[in-house]
Amino acid sequence: METITKSTQKVTDKKSVKISGAEAIVRCLLEEDVHLMYGYPGGAIMPVYDELYKYEKQLHHVLTRHEQGAIHAAQGFARVTDKVGVAIATSGPGATNLITGIADAQIDSTPLVCITGQVGSHLLGSDAFQETDIISISTPVTKWNYQITKASEIPEVFAKAFYIAKSGRPGPVLIDVTKDAQFGELDFSYEPCNQVRSYSPVPETDPAQLEAAAKLINSAKKPFIVWGQGLTLGNAEQEFKDFIEKAGIPSASTLLGLSALPSDHDLHVGMVGMHGNYAPNKLTNECDLFLAIGMRFDDRVTGNLETYAKQAKVIHFEIDPAEVDKNVKADVPVLGNVKDTLAAILPMIEKREHKAWMQEFHDLYDIEYKEVIDGQINVSSEGLTMAETMMVLNKTTKGDAVIVSDVGQHQMVASRYSKFNQGRSKVTSGGLGTMGFALPAAIGAKMGAPEREVVAIMGDGGFQMNIQELGTILQTKAPVKIVVLNNQFLGMVRQWQELFFDGRYASTVMVNPDFIKIAEGYGIKARQVSKRGDLADAVEEMIASKESYFLEVVVEMEENVFPMIPTGSSVSDIRLK
Repeated sequence: METITKSTQKVTDKKSVKISGAEAIVRCLLEEDVHLMYGYPGGAIMPVYDELYKYEKQLHHVLTRHEQGAIHAAQGFARVTDKVGVAIATSGPGATNLITGIADAQIDSTPLVCITGQVGSHLLGSDAFQETDIISISTPVTKWNYQITKASEIPEVFAKAFYIAKSGRPGPVLIDVTKDAQFGELDFSYEPCNQVRSYSPVPETDPAQLEAAAKLINSAKKPFIVWGQGLTLGNAEQEFKDFIEKAGIPSASTLLGLSALPSDHDLHVGMVGMHGNYAPNKLTNECDLFLAIGMRFDDRVTGNLETYAKQAKVIHFEIDPAEVDKNVKADVPVLGNVKDTLAAILPMIEKREHKAWMQEFHDLYDIEYKEVIDGQINVSSEGLTMAETMMVLNKTTKGDAVIVSDVGQHQMVASRYSKFNQGRSKVTSGGLGTMGFALPAAIGAKMGAPEREVVAIMGDGGFQMNIQELGTILQTKAPVKIVVLNNQFLGMVRQWQELFFDGRYASTVMVNPDFIKIAEGYGIKARQVSKRGDLADAVEEMIASKESYFLEVVVEMEENVFPMIPTGSSVSDIRLK
């Protein structure tokens, strides 16, 4: 894989220097400690690319094969590094091709700065070649956006963009730069931004709310925690671990919260949500105190809101005031960065254990194991299952890999069966559910964490949505490990068709190409497995490889993912089959 030599020295001092707008953009990125970015060149952004050529030893640009690949790669990089991901594209179709990734980053709170070229300011509104109003298009799916029409605006706007993207609840920012602003000159100097008028990224914590929360926690008989990605975004994993161990509270993760707590922790009781574990979903409606920590009560977690945790008092630890009371009414909202609020409440919490309550989780897990898990990992049928593939992968990686999953059945299986020993190890598209996410995101994740094993888990449908990014692996030599679980269906849609549409498989059968030949055509070692006896050897060979590796696992065509909470149902009505 191409390596990046990072310069720790800033490009400019406080003294200004006259340079072009295009060079100013590059210098702004270096000032923000950006040394890696993803993109695709075109006419309206060529002045910036010309400057990138001059600064290529300090700022490494990865040429993806599609702008969507660029932004998903930037997302993967951001998710594993706790840094701002950067993507760049030209105007028109280049800019609009970023939109899916921007929307994905917005709903999953991923910090990005996206740079798009634009036609000259004198042509704005004239339907010029490759002109689109990307500011209007991106407004609903960005945390902030801005169109630069003068070179002199560049330093201040870029400083503000990075501050907004990373502070508070993170999110994507888009900067649209007209071509004349790139060619124009300015006296360049750079001042990092540390505040924006009318923008308060972290709300003030009310001490009275901390006290009220502590009182409820100390008196609860059946407390239950659901944590989300807010723990990871707030770098609060240790504070959370200290908190639950003192309070003795069983805790479950949302999809995006996975890996914030080691999978084998005694108080980790699984994952909630539509295809989550039986016990935490079922017992949501039996706890007397529900603590939501860094999560937003997504509909895939709550099911029917009219029946969700109505018997419990609710404490909501949250950094974004807009999320409080949006879906579930909080009896005690605790606003602020969860790293700070958990540390602040810890001295108020009594040391407790809830052995009988924990046993209820264990008992329900035993039911789930007997009814669901055992049959998926100890298989009697001839065909391979997705679950047993993940179990073999766990054994081989020992829970130390970054698992990047796409969207569909394999995503749920990978989330249910993957084991994690450290944080920032689970990367997936949560709120938007973007098929095609995993391959480019895995490239970005590997470049962000080159010392870690990164494995992309995909279905045969999602893999083909951004299959062209195999070319990025070819060019960069990024040693990403790719696993395609091929059931020759759009599996999740087919499962719904089977269960809710009387088995009418409308447009879900996949006639696939020869994936092995395609991977080999991109210079990637590839292997197909369809027999159980070959699976462990193939996975071991893949993980042992120092280069990229493509593994196609042919799995049961009509395997379903259970447990399952049907849309609109109560979490209490979770189905085991």
